[in-house]
Amino acid sequence: MVSFSILLFFAVTGITLNHQGWFNGEPKASRFTGSLNLALLNPPPGREVAKPEIVEALRSAHGIKASLKDFRVDDTEISVTFKGPGYAADALIDRRKGTYDVTESRLGLVAVINDLHKGRDTGDVWADVIDISAGLMVLVSLTGLILIFFLHKRLKTGLIAVAIGTAVCIAIYKLWVS
Repeated sequence: MVSFSILLFFAVTGITLNHQGWFNGEPKASRFTGSLNLALLNPPPGREVAKPEIVEALRSAHGIKASLKDFRVDDTEISVTFKGPGYAADALIDRRKGTYDVTESRLGLVAVINDLHKGRDTGDVWADVIDISAGLMVLVSLTGLILIFFLHKRLKTGLIAVAIGTAVCIAIYKLWVS
């Protein structure tokens, strides 16, 4: 019962992943503009661009909560990418003018839960949740398999059901997948 809700979550998101066309909503895209202090973007020789301050300025100005995925600096511009489940924000900063454009994409609830299912852009804590969930599902499956050996009246039919289920999966894979 401990793993019931997570098993239900992964079962539902298995369906939403397998049939994404059924659930695709319209992504919501937004654009923001602004400017940053030129001193953050163009430090004195020998010093690096003020990465934490730039990231925090973008986060606070536009309510970005997703993880920083990429931060690239070249001679004329800086690009900053934030990613989260069902979410992306890309900022392009002009180092000479101090101006920037942010493009934000929100893909909706189904995209969020699909990304959670896959562990995409979810961070280490959610990766641990997936690992623990998988471990619980393995435990529940093995417990069920082991229990059949203690139900002598159902042992033969239980093992036949396991063999048939396994054979059907292998046959489907061999015939229609590989």
